[in-house]
Amino acid sequence: MKKVLVMVVLAFITTALGQPTPQTQPGQQPGTPTNQKVIKDPAEYNAYITALNTQDPAARGAAMEAFVKQYPQSVVLTDALEQAMAAYQQAGNSAKVEEVAKRILQLQPNNIRALAIVTALDRAKATGGNTQALQEMCTSSQTGTQQLPSWTKPEGMSDADFQKLKTQMAGIFNGAAGFCALQAKNYPQARDFYTQAFQIDPNDLQNVYQLAVADLEQNPIDLNGLWYCAKAIQLAQKQNNTQAANGMVAYCKAKYKRFHGADDGWNELLASTATETALPSDFKARIKPAPTPCDLAVQAVQQNDPATLGFSDKEFILSKANCSPANKDAADKVWQSILTMEKNGDARLEIPVKIVSATTDTIDAAITDENQAANKADIHVELEKPVTKPPAAGTTTKITGVITKYVPDPFMFTMEKGALPAAAKPPVHHPAAKKGKKKK
Repeated sequence: MKKVLVMVVLAFITTALGQPTPQTQPGQQPGTPTNQKVIKDPAEYNAYITALNTQDPAARGAAMEAFVKQYPQSVVLTDALEQAMAAYQQAGNSAKVEEVAKRILQLQPNNIRALAIVTALDRAKATGGNTQALQEMCTSSQTGTQQLPSWTKPEGMSDADFQKLKTQMAGIFNGAAGFCALQAKNYPQARDFYTQAFQIDPNDLQNVYQLAVADLEQNPIDLNGLWYCAKAIQLAQKQNNTQAANGMVAYCKAKYKRFHGADDGWNELLASTATETALPSDFKARIKPAPTPCDLAVQAVQQNDPATLGFSDKEFILSKANCSPANKDAADKVWQSILTMEKNGDARLEIPVKIVSATTDTIDAAITDENQAANKADIHVELEKPVTKPPAAGTTTKITGVITKYVPDPFMFTMEKGALPAAAKPPVHHPAAKKGKKKK
């Protein structure tokens, strides 16, 4: 598939060369413009015309190369090489097309058509993992993007053909430059190049999908990449490229789910883009982000009676009290549920904890699983009575007391009138009763 697409690209670039007759001939009449090329040697002229009129494309390419070898100083040397390049393209010989294009670039490093051809061929190889081709493509695409704006219309080419050819080559150079930036993980630059390529050809599957990747690999991601994902998937499906479409769906859907929090709405998002030909200005508004921890705290109170929540959940909601007015309202409800459980100080709560540190008068402990794993205190306990032997760090126990306040960030409960479980009393051992003497 890649080879076919590359040959189609080369066909358009080289077709513009056509098969012109020499602009000047032996025995030229006075008055011929001085900027035209004149082949003064009749034998050289005849050799060029003979090669040009060869009907078989492969033979014509070989004849042009033979002409170049025989007349290395010819005024039409580059013209002959370009005709050889076009002939080999017609013959479907991409290797010879590339070989001749590189010979042209040795003579004319800024030859725009040769640059475009080498860039297109190198990109196909670089996509397959050829690092040398990638380096060469990056260089040729950079030169091409710099030289293309100043490229002047070749003699004999119509304005329409010139503009069409120039536009297509801009697509080649921008797409390749985007690929270079993508490989270098310069995602903003890759996006810029790919966007220009997309504006030129919105049906180029490779560029459209890689534009999506350039958007979605940024941090934070650019949600517009999901629109380009949808277009790339649709293009792959139209081309019956099931393997490519499935790979794109897997990548793009994962990015969508990571942002949205679930995969609901994915199919609807794809369907909504089916008839769109340009990125809508409001596209990002179609995708609702996943609930934030602050959102989840509010939802927990909306969907549950605070009195039924465990202490870890209560702590989570209280820790988000400063997020928004809605979070403050949710935290107030949870705090009130705690005060109600304590009967405004008349009742004590019992909470399982892991000891982080302790003295004879205070204990710092962890309630939630996360804080216990991190040995991070989330409750400070002021003991009602000093203990002679504080509990060791890392041990688990239950503490009782009255929670009097909390600080949301960093989170910390304060418990007063704290107490540890009473030490278990040692078992009482009663002496066995003496057996009486048997009567005789």
